[in-house]
Amino acid sequence: LSPRMRILDTMVEPLEIHGIGTRAERREKAGDMLQMVGLSQDMLQRYPHAFSGGQRQRLSIARALMLNPSLLVCDEPTSALDVSVQEQILCLLEQIRDQKQLSYLFISHDLAVVARIADEVAVMRRGLVVEQATPETLFHNPQHPYTKALIAAQPEPDIHRPINLKLVAQGAGRPEDWPEHYRFSGSDAPPLVPLEPGHKVRCHV
Repeated sequence: LSPRMRILDTMVEPLEIHGIGTRAERREKAGDMLQMVGLSQDMLQRYPHAFSGGQRQRLSIARALMLNPSLLVCDEPTSALDVSVQEQILCLLEQIRDQKQLSYLFISHDLAVVARIADEVAVMRRGLVVEQATPETLFHNPQHPYTKALIAAQPEPDIHRPINLKLVAQGAGRPEDWPEHYRFSGSDAPPLVPLEPGHKVRCHV
């Protein structure tokens, strides 16, 4: 959101670039998109600084919907928001997904958010997918040491369940130090191997 552009100008910019609609039609579409994300049409003449963090996230979602996409790339869409606002944004994304039949490519380090919104999860380390499965499988039956480390690193509000630092250190370490089944050196990584339907792990056969 450019601080020098009114929300209306920011919203209609994608339509102008692609030569879609008249000026009135673009403004009407912008107003409709604001209503879809729970904001009022009278906000179109404001600048971004007049909005809270949660409202600005809604504005960004509305702008992304202006060209009626079938896929949205959501890169850490809740990382800068407090927990209550995160919940609102996730509910909004779920509502829009169902209403417009959208697909999301959701990129996040927050495993709780991933577990909630994803139909399928791919765990990546340095640009390489090391494990892929449904959330139910991945979070309850992780196989790759890096996946296990990510899950183990998530703090729990229980003093009797401290973080397993040994498990975290092993998975976060060098591939040369992983268990032999997953070990590799340099870029010579093993392939993704199906362990069961819908569950793949990068390991030696």
